[in-house]
Amino acid sequence: MSMVLDGIRVVELAEALAGPYCAMLLGDLGADVIKVERTGCGDQSRGWGPPFIGTESAYYLATNRNKRSITLNYDHPVGGEILQRLLSTADVFICNQPSKVSLQRRGIDPETLRAKNPRLIYCSISGYGFSGPKAEQPGYDILAQAEAGVMSFTGDPGGGPLRFPIAIADMTTGMYSAMGILGALYARERSGKGDYLDMALFDSQLTWLANVGSSYLNAGVSPQRWGNAHPNIVPYQLFRGSDERYFVVGVGTQEQWRRLVGILGAEELGSDARFANNAVRNQNREQLIPILQGYFGASGSDAWLTRLKAADIPVAPIQTVGEALGDAQTVARGLVVELEHPTLQSARSIANPIRFQEQPIVYRMPPPLLGEHNRSILCELRYSESEIAAALKGACQAES
Repeated sequence: MSMVLDGIRVVELAEALAGPYCAMLLGDLGADVIKVERTGCGDQSRGWGPPFIGTESAYYLATNRNKRSITLNYDHPVGGEILQRLLSTADVFICNQPSKVSLQRRGIDPETLRAKNPRLIYCSISGYGFSGPKAEQPGYDILAQAEAGVMSFTGDPGGGPLRFPIAIADMTTGMYSAMGILGALYARERSGKGDYLDMALFDSQLTWLANVGSSYLNAGVSPQRWGNAHPNIVPYQLFRGSDERYFVVGVGTQEQWRRLVGILGAEELGSDARFANNAVRNQNREQLIPILQGYFGASGSDAWLTRLKAADIPVAPIQTVGEALGDAQTVARGLVVELEHPTLQSARSIANPIRFQEQPIVYRMPPPLLGEHNRSILCELRYSESEIAAALKGACQAES
């Protein structure tokens, strides 16, 4: 079956989340992704648990399907030579080492590699990039969330800053990196030349300011904490039924507001000048929300979900992770991938949301065991049997 990135080789020298997530997205599109891991321990996320499933952490299983693994001590002379030979076959190199000096010492910095292979697309992922006053400082997701301003308005009114519990800076950087790599591959078809992407967690997280950033840049307005409410649309937040179960309602148009008032049997709200349109509802939300909650508290949440959906008013229950993964929509869209695994019964992960009609995403390989493909990759690089045996005992083997 033809895939979008058939014939493209990606070498991933990255750990944790942003780089591996980027490489997995490219692997889902059909690229041959070779994950270069440290001998002995491999990607640090292999140890990020519990939970562990056999020898593998659930965290590692989330971002490493459709890859092959080779272990290399690339500070070893033979390991360094293997890495260079591998990179000579690569279309894309993803690296998340933040120190230019370290990269130069190993001969894997952008300038050196692109001089050897002008068609190479080199994607560096770090906390702050290789320019600016914070260049080469250690970068972590929580630091990016903090410094990019997102945590300043996340949380409940009157509360303190709140970190988003998923590593959104890492995942966003991974997605932007994959997007940039795809653009560079397309440009290479015309120019014949690769490119260098200097990707940073801080830069990527800053894009999450979106309309909030625009409000500040263009109107000088700083955001406040709204909790589960929306700063511009009312009502657009959590409510709860008489059974104390929560659900969300999003009233984005005036027609939806009129239908909501009718379903609630609250015609007086529809004629109240304080709530006549979204702008004044926004100004008077402190009066409106308790009134709406009073109406919603008269019936159970399931009843409201049924009635509001029937009236085409946006509403949804608050589902647990298990409920979301077992949702009928999840099943119908094939959003959970299950792959046979060499040591686990199976490895399951969240599917790629991209949906092609002509060249579908293909889930070919489970997350690899550490060094699982050492021999086969060395064979592809045309090492002799004696050289492979020596490498497996030395450069591919953990130091004792």
